[in-house]
Amino acid sequence: MQAPPLTRLQCCPPTCGAAAAIICSDEFAKKHNISKPIYIAAQSMTTDFTSSFDSKSPMRIVGYDMTVAAAKEVYEQSGIGPYEVNLAEMHDCFTANELITYEALGLTPEGTAEKFIEDGDNTYGGRVVTNPSGGLLSKGHPLGATGIAQCAEIVWQLRGQAGVRQVEKARIGLQQNIGIGGACVVTMYRKD
Repeated sequence: MQAPPLTRLQCCPPTCGAAAAIICSDEFAKKHNISKPIYIAAQSMTTDFTSSFDSKSPMRIVGYDMTVAAAKEVYEQSGIGPYEVNLAEMHDCFTANELITYEALGLTPEGTAEKFIEDGDNTYGGRVVTNPSGGLLSKGHPLGATGIAQCAEIVWQLRGQAGVRQVEKARIGLQQNIGIGGACVVTMYRKD
């Protein structure tokens, strides 16, 4: 046990890592023959709310409110709703965080995450494939590179370059990354 009810295998280890992404204009992409562009449709960053500390709620402490607010902004900015998302890369540093995040992102109504999983709506053949990369629990948590690793997976998926992990007909990807005691970033990706 790490922190009941979480066992050691339900908590990812922090690891070392670094990463970079290249973001360019359409003009630059055309000039350099970059094909299959993927677009950032919207992005939002939120920071801790007083509820993160005042409510004494474990869900609030791990960033539920920050995720709700960032997701709402992204859906409004992009004009893309949660039921249009084909795949999501979420910050699953603990198994419980993934459960909480389904609801915070609006992928399923509040109080229905367990049913969402039981119905297989979070995997291949379901409504939204979650963490096709395997998530943090499969690869560790390279603190400096976690967000870019999620970004890379979504870009590969939307380009159709994810091999055996490929999500069929992927057009819209959602990324959620969080730093407890700090910030949450939600990003919506799309392809034309």
